[in-house]
Amino acid sequence: MADHARARRLAKRIAQIVASALEHEVKDPRLGNVTITDARITGDLRDATVYYTVLGENLDAAPDFAGAAAALESARGVLRTKVGQGTGVRYTPTLTFVADQVPADARHIDELLAKAREADAEVARRATSAKPAGEPDPYRAPRQAGEDEDGEEPDDVES
Repeated sequence: MADHARARRLAKRIAQIVASALEHEVKDPRLGNVTITDARITGDLRDATVYYTVLGENLDAAPDFAGAAAALESARGVLRTKVGQGTGVRYTPTLTFVADQVPADARHIDELLAKAREADAEVARRATSAKPAGEPDPYRAPRQAGEDEDGEEPDDVES
């Protein structure tokens, strides 16, 4: 079992090699908008998981995740060869490609924050014209000695 620092360094190097190979050597047009976001490797350095995301060309069209996944599957052997040449380890790790959910999660969080801002603005708008419920002065004045609950002198007290 390799130490964790070596595994992290190797995972980072694998991500760099795969990203560079996708940009310069693999000529599949479906991989034009694929970005490698992270790589993880097992403790025995035998299996690597490469995380990727597909960026859309424009905001109207959804990214083609299925096409990118198929292209990465077909280029897996070439990419594994490049990783083996670039890392120099005894056993070249197998590569598994997983679509990264971080951009979708970030977009969802942004939408939730926008809804919360709208709700806060609505509460603030309603608060400007709000009037307090009940009496204008909800706090009671402290009672003086000899007063009953309504603040008047009791009738049965003789002076």
